[in-house]
Amino acid sequence: MAETDLEKFVEAPGRDEKIKEVRKKIDELGIEYLYLQFVSVTGKIMGKGIPADHWEQVAKKGFQLVYGATMNLFLNRAGDYLGYGPEAAELIGIPEPETFMQLPWAPEIGRFYCTLFRNREEKENPGGFLTADSRGNLRRLHEEFTKKHGTQLRIGTEPEMMWLKFDENGKPKDGFSKPYCYHIDQFESLRPVSLQVIRYARKMGLDMIQGDHEDAPGQLELNWMFDDVLRNADRLTTYRQICAQVAREQGIFACFMTKPFMGVSASGCHHNMSLWHGGKDEFVKCGNDPDNLPGMADNYMYVKGGENTFMPDTDDPQMPGKEGLKAIGGVVHHLQALTAIGCSTVNSYRRLWDTGFWAPVFSDWGFQNRTTGLRVSAPGRFEYRSVDSMVNPYLMGATLLAAMDDGLENSLDPGKPEERNIYEAMADGKDVKKLPMSLGEALDKLAEDEVVKRGMPGEMYRLYEEYKRDEFARFMSTVTEWDNEMYMECLP
Repeated sequence: MAETDLEKFVEAPGRDEKIKEVRKKIDELGIEYLYLQFVSVTGKIMGKGIPADHWEQVAKKGFQLVYGATMNLFLNRAGDYLGYGPEAAELIGIPEPETFMQLPWAPEIGRFYCTLFRNREEKENPGGFLTADSRGNLRRLHEEFTKKHGTQLRIGTEPEMMWLKFDENGKPKDGFSKPYCYHIDQFESLRPVSLQVIRYARKMGLDMIQGDHEDAPGQLELNWMFDDVLRNADRLTTYRQICAQVAREQGIFACFMTKPFMGVSASGCHHNMSLWHGGKDEFVKCGNDPDNLPGMADNYMYVKGGENTFMPDTDDPQMPGKEGLKAIGGVVHHLQALTAIGCSTVNSYRRLWDTGFWAPVFSDWGFQNRTTGLRVSAPGRFEYRSVDSMVNPYLMGATLLAAMDDGLENSLDPGKPEERNIYEAMADGKDVKKLPMSLGEALDKLAEDEVVKRGMPGEMYRLYEEYKRDEFARFMSTVTEWDNEMYMECLP
């Protein structure tokens, strides 16, 4: 019988040495307990914890957990489990030793990311890669893309989020600071939060580069250096965990909800992307002692150098190179379906409807043009703007790769860049596609787009569609405060 994906993964060359290196780290750092985590369809961090004594065993055998954990183990409107019923098998999670990291706020705990597999006793494809694993899918799709095109996708994200106070009932309510964009005084009011986030982030391998107060109450954006698409997604997930911990320490609430307040900006998560030939990993210590790291060295690697295909190759400094233009042509061509991934919740579309706050609602691109869904934010990189703070970055990366593959394969033309305010261009007669303006409409566009669905292989599209259709149906079947205010006394 041929080796399964699981067996090949566990027996990969060099893995035994990494397992031994982790044991040495565990003993040196005094680690008592291990968090084994993966990421659900919606981006939620799931997993199990084990005593550190059992590291070698779990590194080889993994842990088991119901398939439905990839769907947050939530129920649908009918009271049935989403995605997988109680009769489904249990997945196998295998920790990746190179992702080992000591938690800076709980130094007795170590954390790993895991790759998920089908159960060993499944009748079909036993021990195969579990396609409900968004993180594992991204790794494999990126490897296939690089093999086909010879380029790697690098991404840097802009993770806006809000820090809220609690009301007298313990519910998150108002922003901690005032909605003044770039004001240092408001940035200073959140200094205990931002500096602690930065301290923890640097310990965990995030090469922090800048930050500011944005223009919503309590809204901060703290950025780290761009990197390989998978590592950046891991760092965004880690960043969210760090923010939740700092909020607990400070007695406030870390809010990643896209639009908690109307009349001010929402929280986006712009993806700045570029495709590169070549490059190599370089160690960035992030303020740590290289000889006494709180985790494996892989956590501090960033890919550097190479040839950026998005850089101009003509005399026009605003026009990306020909190869980059084809890739962007694919993204522009599939922007409507991609919106179902980048704007993944009912609340996401409040951001698009609350006009006047630079939210992108049109399927077009331009140079430094914030009214389009995609813009050249600087020479050599494109900023995908139709994505917000609730995004699953692994699904986003995988579907962007699918769109870029289509653009490169079929030489798709993104059209001329729009330099005008898109609203003025439309007034002058330009015909521009609008992005979907509700989750239901976005899911319809996704259902029609076979290319973008290639970024959701195996069971992933079925699971995402089921989860999000149920979410939209719950919203449509809910009587809200707005309904009562609008209609309660409208007749006679």
